Amino acid sequence: MCNLYAPSGPEKIAMRFAVGAPVATYPTTAGPLQPAPIVLRDKVHVAQWGLIPTHSPTRVPQTARGQRLSTNNCRRERMAIAPTFRDAWRNGQRCIIPADSYDEPCWETGRNVWWRFRRADGEPWALAGLWAEWTDPKTGECIVSFTMITQNCDGHPLLGRMHKPDPKLAQDQQDKRCPVPLMPNDWDAWLNGPGDLADARIRVPGADIFTAGPVNQPAQGILI
Repeated sequence: MCNLYAPSGPEKIAMRFAVGAPVATYPTTAGPLQPAPIVLRDKVHVAQWGLIPTHSPTRVPQTARGQRLSTNNCRRERMAIAPTFRDAWRNGQRCIIPADSYDEPCWETGRNVWWRFRRADGEPWALAGLWAEWTDPKTGECIVSFTMITQNCDGHPLLGRMHKPDPKLAQDQQDKRCPVPLMPNDWDAWLNGPGDLADARIRVPGADIFTAGPVNQPAQGILI
């Protein structure tokens, strides 16, 4: 899973994805429930990272009974069936999440060492996501939110090294997770194609597209 990433800046988004630059401000490093830009079919939107279910009583994602939900990540295997995400998937509400980098924890030393992942070619990541609209029952305000899709990466020579392993499970049963980077020739199918075509765009990438390594600590966000 991913809980920390660096959204790309407005000018870079406009140039890379051929959309208008986002006008609302957002942090240079995003965590759950913070604003960040997403690319939709014909525009860019600054939205809340953490998809708000339609039944949530607040913009902090909750069940109808008020139980807190973690919705910044959505497992690929659950996106079509989980009550929180299935409507967005069925309605084709797919988005691209522009990111300069994202951070993951590595436990190979026996403690958490944060690693940062960038594209080796220097271009922004285009990470797969789902988006939704939620109306505040008190104010009537419409809030756009999104979730980042994750996939299993057990056995990957780089990505499979991340996250704390479960000593009770075999190496091929750890269910290590990573985001879904979309290649440029996948963007149209992801945003505009039917569900089966979009689902086929979800693939674990080769290690050669990454530049990755330890960082002293996760970056702290400031407004741009």
